[in-house]
Amino acid sequence: MGIEDILMYDESLFQNINAFDPDYMPPNYNFRDTQMEAMAMAIRPAMRGGQPSNAVVLGSPATGKTTAMRKVFELVEKNTEKVSCVYVNCQMHTTRFGIFSQIYKKIFGYAPPETGVPFARIYDQIMRELQKNSRALVVAFDDINYLFQSKNANKVVYDLLRAYEEYPGVKTSIFAILSDLEFKYAFDKNVNTVFIPQEITFPLYTYSEIEDILRDRVKAGFYPNVLSDEILEQIAMYTLENGDLRVGINLLRSCGNIAEADASREITQEHYEKAIDSLVSINIVETLKTLTESEKTVLRMIADYDGLYTAGELSKIFKQKTGGSYASCARALDKLEFVRLIDTKFTGKGAVGNSREIILRFNPDEYDF
Repeated sequence: MGIEDILMYDESLFQNINAFDPDYMPPNYNFRDTQMEAMAMAIRPAMRGGQPSNAVVLGSPATGKTTAMRKVFELVEKNTEKVSCVYVNCQMHTTRFGIFSQIYKKIFGYAPPETGVPFARIYDQIMRELQKNSRALVVAFDDINYLFQSKNANKVVYDLLRAYEEYPGVKTSIFAILSDLEFKYAFDKNVNTVFIPQEITFPLYTYSEIEDILRDRVKAGFYPNVLSDEILEQIAMYTLENGDLRVGINLLRSCGNIAEADASREITQEHYEKAIDSLVSINIVETLKTLTESEKTVLRMIADYDGLYTAGELSKIFKQKTGGSYASCARALDKLEFVRLIDTKFTGKGAVGNSREIILRFNPDEYDF
């Protein structure tokens, strides 16, 4: 099949390819009722004219935090006009002006001018509109740690939560969503007096939950009988091992694309294995881009050695070649193992205690780092 045939071929395995998009909102959202109820309880007072509560939403990536937040916001705005709910992706919007532009757009239905209008005027218009309509404002900051990196977190949160001092009657609250569980959110004392959050935790999905979620995506995205239960179970197990639901959803789409390119009416084991190979390669490339120079140096040393290093041996050579400390090498090894580029295996008691053997998890000749 030629390129033009691929582009124009009108027979598809997908009845709704959008079901595999990152921002797809499934009609049935399962296994997060407890967390969504906690979110709703925090917002509920605002629906009765009261003060909504603040919350920190904690969980590893792809545990459903964003979807749950969006679902709750959707339900709130469906049932009341007393609350404006604003979702802000802090990876995309990190400046004070950019964030309040998102809030302005939600409240007024259009974005403010990008130039020529001072921040103070936009802020004043937002707060006066809330004040005039007795409407509460709830803002969800997804990946709020990016605001701390840009040093805007304290100012933005202060602007929102202390607005009532200048605009009496205005009621605001914040949902701070964190995917980086090691990140410690720390506001200054002026913010801490008003940001007293409850914590809402999203645990990792179990195998059965992953399988049910992926099965729902299969029903929404593919035509019947395109994907067998056996392959779905393999995808669910691979997803569990990687600890990221997005891996499984991307894998479903990739399997479908490969099967279509093969002019097949169903996804076979061969299509699944090709999709895995492709996904692994993409993940390795993206992971390599995130490494520091020190981590890349350690990885190159492991890749260039014919045998298997122990952690102790590698640390000594690392110090000789770079002047770096044993601790720096140990931290690099921990990072490389965490991102699944290497495995370490304890070999037993040695002269200095347990010794770790280092094993590469990919073929370094296939990648540039």
